Amino acid sequence: MALAGGLTAVLYLQPWTTGATPVPVELVAMAPVTRVLATNGRIAARHSVDIRSLVGGRIEALGVAEGDEVQAGVELARIDAAAPQAALRQAIAGLDGALVAEAQAQDTLARARALGANVSLTTLETAERAVQSAAQEVARGTALVDQAQVQLADYTLHAPMTGTVLALTVEPGQSIDPSTALMTIADLGELIVETDVDEAYATQLRKGQAAVLQLAGETLLRDGRIDFVSQQVDAATGGLAIELSFEDPVTAPVGLTVTANIVVEALEAALTAPRAAIQSGEAGAAVFMLADGVARRRPVSVIDWPAARLIVTDGLAPGEVLILDAAGISDGQAVRGTAP
Repeated sequence: MALAGGLTAVLYLQPWTTGATPVPVELVAMAPVTRVLATNGRIAARHSVDIRSLVGGRIEALGVAEGDEVQAGVELARIDAAAPQAALRQAIAGLDGALVAEAQAQDTLARARALGANVSLTTLETAERAVQSAAQEVARGTALVDQAQVQLADYTLHAPMTGTVLALTVEPGQSIDPSTALMTIADLGELIVETDVDEAYATQLRKGQAAVLQLAGETLLRDGRIDFVSQQVDAATGGLAIELSFEDPVTAPVGLTVTANIVVEALEAALTAPRAAIQSGEAGAAVFMLADGVARRRPVSVIDWPAARLIVTDGLAPGEVLILDAAGISDGQAVRGTAP
């Protein structure tokens, strides 16, 4: 077996050929192939929310600091509420007046009814209408108080979820409006990787595909998989958003760069060729084979992919001698093989 292997190497390297251009070559052989898409992304929290106020005004107090862990419902900030508080007091005063007027109308109706036949029908009907009108005013006053309380509640902000304050962008005394993001709260218990890939690979990606993830500054490789693939390509950038999750929980700062190698396809055996060996033109892809001391151009079909070696689906056969660098080679040129 050792003699046969050595003879094969001598035959395809052809060291006796003189006057021919030396070219690096290799024997075409079937081998396991994994097609991987490499991309860079950043750590993000799966669940996060930007806190904004429904009303404008001056921040009176902040109840948290950047980095604080908060529970859902805890007070985050208060906005100066002098105006809505005055409106609430006014609504309460109006309701109190309506309640007094309703009580007086009911007393008047009760006295009229107590007179029995001695009161005119007109007087009785007027008293009844006064009670109905007073009741409507009470209802209106109650609604105004409820509305004022709702508006006042908007001036106190509470945490909508349990998490960590990632960013605090305001200070006490600062004036804000509903477009101002006061802070960001995120659940750091479940971190993901957010990235986007070129639209050319959009049809190759699907939920559940395995990935190998490496955090910036680490040598450890972590297992992950695609959790989300957007169904819309960004028309401005040509990018397709995807999200990847870690198989095991990870602790890392949000925004940290992550290198992701997504396993698009794993084949037990396939033929490949170095990208440098492949010529591309209007007629399609082609390679140069070494046969009888001459370079022979041969059309091939490949799966174009951002990798150093491409899968060849047609045009090559195991045992043939492939020229590894097609630059400067022409069909029929005398060449001799050298070890790469």
